[in-house]
Amino acid sequence: MYKIGLVRVLSNFDKNFMNSHGRIIEKNFPNIEVESMAIKDQSEGIHDEETEIIAIPKIIELVKENYTDKDAVIISCAGDPALQELRKEVKVPVIGAGESASLVSKIYGKKVGVVGITKKVPKSYKMIIGDDIVGKPYIEGIENTLDLMKDFGRERALKHCHNLKSLGAEVLVFACTGLSTIKIAPYIEKEIGLKVVDCVYAEGLMAYGACIRRNFYEKIK
Repeated sequence: MYKIGLVRVLSNFDKNFMNSHGRIIEKNFPNIEVESMAIKDQSEGIHDEETEIIAIPKIIELVKENYTDKDAVIISCAGDPALQELRKEVKVPVIGAGESASLVSKIYGKKVGVVGITKKVPKSYKMIIGDDIVGKPYIEGIENTLDLMKDFGRERALKHCHNLKSLGAEVLVFACTGLSTIKIAPYIEKEIGLKVVDCVYAEGLMAYGACIRRNFYEKIK
């Protein structure tokens, strides 16, 4: 059984909510056990540069105090806060939701529509997808991840996806793990007719790959 430590950046300590991303990963990837923990005092999660700067030292502290003995660590936030810092400070593989989703999106098409909540394209998306990003990266009328859980969240997300398709997007990629929390990817695929890359699926895929890497090389010797 592979042990994964998962960091939530929204300070909601309800066990059902906090473990929701971990349950998705455990359900879809074999032999994985996920322990989820949330950073403190981020009641709206991370939705701009200021909230990311505040969160970074909290994420580093949480990982170094709790997850250094894991097979992999996931930062379940599309902005990939503290990703590069942690890769320099801990030996365990550290997986970012945004980096993972960006990489997986390129499997399905060249022109990519980003579905997120920040005015700026998150750094991993900009670096990996670059000029192939179509349209705006943010859903109009959504200020933070909590808005996605309100009645209007799904409707506004779907409207954004329709617009990205009209602009030439060949694949849609989530840039907020809150969209994974509300499990909207299958609905968008059905309504829009494009492949959708869900952040939690992508981070789970990359974490699973990191976990099985050692066994893979042992088996091909």
